[in-house]
Amino acid sequence: MTMLRSCVKALAVFCLFLQLPERGGAQTFPAKTVRYVVPDSAGSGGDVFGRIIAAGLSDVFGQQVIVDNRTGAASNIGAEIVARAAPDGYTLLAVSSTLSANVSLYRSLPYDLVRDLAPVTQMGFTPFVLVVHPSMPLKTVDDLIRLAKAKPGAINYSSAGTGTATFIAGELFKGVVGVNIVHVPYKGGGPALLAVMSGEAQVYFAPLITALSHIRQGTVRALATISAQRFPLFPALPTLAEAGVQGVEFSNSFGLMVPGKTPAETIAVLNRATIAVLGKPDVVRRINELGCVVVGSTPGEYTAYVKKEIATLAELFRKIGVSADQ
Repeated sequence: MTMLRSCVKALAVFCLFLQLPERGGAQTFPAKTVRYVVPDSAGSGGDVFGRIIAAGLSDVFGQQVIVDNRTGAASNIGAEIVARAAPDGYTLLAVSSTLSANVSLYRSLPYDLVRDLAPVTQMGFTPFVLVVHPSMPLKTVDDLIRLAKAKPGAINYSSAGTGTATFIAGELFKGVVGVNIVHVPYKGGGPALLAVMSGEAQVYFAPLITALSHIRQGTVRALATISAQRFPLFPALPTLAEAGVQGVEFSNSFGLMVPGKTPAETIAVLNRATIAVLGKPDVVRRINELGCVVVGSTPGEYTAYVKKEIATLAELFRKIGVSADQ
């Protein structure tokens, strides 16, 4: 049965390739370099994931797909750039759950996520993991909670910036547990992780995709995953719920979007190409090794996912009073 499933999957990927436009003179899209906007800093989870997909799309299309890091304002700068770009399929946006959160976190945004951007596919997701500096006398989540309650305001937690997914995870933890740990925003996930590794901050709610290698090297210590189930790469690592903290389940989704008025046929080409990339065994292996789960969905499925994510996060933020404008 395993071999049969593998053959069926391989056949499906092959069929997707057959549906892609031919390379050469008859090709209508893409006929030139494609810009892949990543609204995260170099080395962040979104950047690493995006570069794998961009390289794969370059191979599929026979055209360069160039990653353009446009950081700042909790991914809103990059999102606005793509929302205002020509709707021709030549400007792509790497999307994370941060953008769904921003709909509720900010009173005013220079773009509308649902109206001004069109989903192509959900590519995958990575759970968050609670990490601390290895010199901290903390072995469990309960240790962290006890210390935070004994010394309110004495523990700092880093984030990739106010409003980012790492900020959301931290604020959800604070709100549910009822502890006073101080938020220290950095300019991207890379600097936020380095802050914990250097001891400048003590805690980071990190996407597993960025923290995985450092956990293995022992430069940070993982206490728990912020997910519904234990992650296969770390079966011994408990979830927050197993550690006694209920109501904090949050994963960072990675997707692909284009300007809102991009033609449906162009979106279909991009969707088929991305699904083909996600079906390659070497890509699946690399993404899994990063601590991510591969998804791959239709534009309609991803639209429904984003709308549900926006609503779910809005309700969570309302309950605990989280805002990036505070």
